Amino acid sequence: MTPIYLDHAATTPVEPRVAAAMAECLTVGGAFGNPASAEHAYGREAAGLIETARAQVGALVGAPAGWVVFTSGATEANNLAVFGVAQACADRGRHLVASAIEHRAVVDPLRRLAQQGFAVSWVAPDASGRVSAAALQAAVREDTVLVSIMHANNEVGVVQDLASLARVAHGVGALLHTDAAQSAGKLPFDVRLLKVDLAAFTAHKIYGPKGIGALVVTPDARPWLQPQMLGGGHEGGLRSGTPATHQIVGFGVAAAIAAEQREAEAGRITALREQLWQRLVAALGGVQRNGHAEHCVPGILSVSFDGVHGESLVAGLEELALSTGSACSSATAEPSAVLRALGVPERLAESTLRLSLGRGTGADDAERAAAAIIREVRRLRAAAP
Repeated sequence: MTPIYLDHAATTPVEPRVAAAMAECLTVGGAFGNPASAEHAYGREAAGLIETARAQVGALVGAPAGWVVFTSGATEANNLAVFGVAQACADRGRHLVASAIEHRAVVDPLRRLAQQGFAVSWVAPDASGRVSAAALQAAVREDTVLVSIMHANNEVGVVQDLASLARVAHGVGALLHTDAAQSAGKLPFDVRLLKVDLAAFTAHKIYGPKGIGALVVTPDARPWLQPQMLGGGHEGGLRSGTPATHQIVGFGVAAAIAAEQREAEAGRITALREQLWQRLVAALGGVQRNGHAEHCVPGILSVSFDGVHGESLVAGLEELALSTGSACSSATAEPSAVLRALGVPERLAESTLRLSLGRGTGADDAERAAAAIIREVRRLRAAAP
C-alpha cells in the first residue's frame, strides 16, 4: 500500500497543470528558446512567458512583477539576501540580527559572516515560538543593517508578527528579510502590508517544481543588495544565468493556483490538523504540541511523545511518510535546534514527529495516520523498560 504522505513541509508533488505547462517549454514546437535572445521569435516567446510568470509569482505575495528576482530556490534567495545586504552595507554597519529558530539557509550564511568579522545577534523566541518586538528591540543596535525573521517556521509552523518586527528593524535603519518558504501560498502574505524589504520563497512548497524560487526585493532594499552570481546581469543584475523558462513557468502556474485555492485549502487543512491532534491527545497521555496552536501555518503539527524515541517511532510507521523534523537537518543525530530554542527538554525533542498535511490529505488519511501513531506509541511504551 502506498504510504500516506504527511511530509508536505519538506516538499509537495507537482500539480498536473504545472507539469503540463512546463512540458510545453521543453521541446521543438514549444517555448524552448533562450529568453535572452531577443533577436528572434523563440527568445521573445520564452521571455514573454517568464514575465507572465513573474507577475503571477509577485501577485501571490503582494509584490509588483518588477520586484521578483528568480533564483534556484529559497536557499539561494536567502543567501542572496543575507550575503548581499551584509556586503553592500558593510561600510554602514556590520551587525546582523536573526531569530534563534531560523532555517539553515539563513543560519549558515550568518555563521559564515560571523567568521568574517560581522557581529550576529540571535533573538530567542518565547515558549510558543514567537519573537516579540520587545525582544528584537533589545537586540538591534545603531549599526544593525539586517534583521532576518522567518514568517512561518518549517518545524513547528509558528507564524511571526512581521509587521511589528518591521517597525523595530526600520527604527534603526535596518532592512527586514523573511524566509517565507513555508507560508507563501498558504497564508495571507503581502510584502507591502507586512513592511518586509526582502522575502524568499520557493516553488516546490506550493506544488511547483524543485530548483526554482524567488527573492522579492523592494525598491528601498535594492540599493543595499549586492549580487552573488555574476556573468550576464540577468534578473535586473541580481542573479546572472540563463533563466530556466520551464521551471519559471511552472512556478508561475503553481503560484496562480495557490492564490486561487489558498483560503479554502487553509480552512480544510487546518480542520484536518486539529482532527489529527485531538485524536492523539485523547488517546495518549504524555503528548506535547510544539509551537503556537493559534498562530500556525495550516499544515504543520509538531508533536512530542514522552517515553518513545522519534527514530524508533518513524521506523514502525511504514504506512506513513513523515519526518522527525526539518528535512534539511535529518542527516544529523542532534536534537532539533528549533525545539531546543523553544525550551523543549532533550528527551522530548528526540521523541518528536512533524506531521505536515497538504492538498492530497483527506479526512480518512488523518484518521488512519492517527490510528497508526497511537498503535505504535503504545507498542513502544509497552516494550520500554
